[in-house]
Amino acid sequence: MNANVKNDYSKELKPRNGMAMLLLLILGELVSVAGFIGGIYLTSEGIIFPVSLIFMILFGIAAFLVIPILLCGLRTLRPNEAYVLTLFGEYYGTLYGPGFFHVNPFASAINPASENALEKAAAANAEAALSGKATTANVQLSANKRVSLKEITLTNDKQKINDQLGNPVIIGTVVIWHVTDPAKAVFNVDNYIEFLSTQCDAALRNIVREYPYDESEEGDEKSLRGSSLEVAQRLRDEIQCRVEVAGIEITEARITHLAYAPEIAAAMLQRQQASAIIAARKLIVDGAVGMVEMALERLEEEKVVDMDEERKAQMVSNLLVVLCGSNDAQPIVNTGSIY
Repeated sequence: MNANVKNDYSKELKPRNGMAMLLLLILGELVSVAGFIGGIYLTSEGIIFPVSLIFMILFGIAAFLVIPILLCGLRTLRPNEAYVLTLFGEYYGTLYGPGFFHVNPFASAINPASENALEKAAAANAEAALSGKATTANVQLSANKRVSLKEITLTNDKQKINDQLGNPVIIGTVVIWHVTDPAKAVFNVDNYIEFLSTQCDAALRNIVREYPYDESEEGDEKSLRGSSLEVAQRLRDEIQCRVEVAGIEITEARITHLAYAPEIAAAMLQRQQASAIIAARKLIVDGAVGMVEMALERLEEEKVVDMDEERKAQMVSNLLVVLCGSNDAQPIVNTGSIY
């Protein structure tokens, strides 16, 4: 890792009150104009000497030129926003809001994510102009270069990833995150939003490869479908470890879409149906055996009929056919001997 990436940017600026500075600068501008005009008038009346007039004119011109430059240092911040400022290429400090402040007018705000957004908006407008379609790009973020500290939701496109068994699955995730250190987000990576999106994709692929889509028949294995909470927690922890360098905190990460890929979805559906049928048949057989056993015990206790082993076997066979059959049984009344 580059040594510059390890820098800890934690300088918080203590700016001056913006409203007080604005009033002071406006007052200074008015005084400079009044001094300039008053100097000329007093000289014409012979009250002051020409040398003094020169100094008054120079002072008025200097103040008239400097004060507009100082006005460029006025900054406005809304709640959960920050400015990362540089001064002649060096990190100057981070300005947190909300409020109206005044900082060094030569300090410039930087936010590569907003600059890239502006480039993409310009490219979209150019492409739309070439194709003859009208479009409007949102460039508000690019204009102010503020770094948002709010909770932001990142929804990546659905991806096709092979699970632990090699089966392709389609999976989609949503990540809720926010910037905790604006300076790290700006200086340590080129574009912290794209960086986060890339790291989310990489972490998701690593996690999915460690789990099968569904649990095994024994039910002792964790899976993507059966252990969604654990998978989401592991996904959050891995993404957090990857984006720590960018001053980003992951609040939550969860799976929003999970399905087999279309090429194997039909086969896997048949497999799930077969497993469900087998499980249902097993339950039916267990219940039927218990009912037959209970019937035989009741017949012997009540002494309804004396049956030898051959008759018991025939009765068990008939009961199992009736209880385990998928169709309704058709009763047959025997009015004679059973032999």
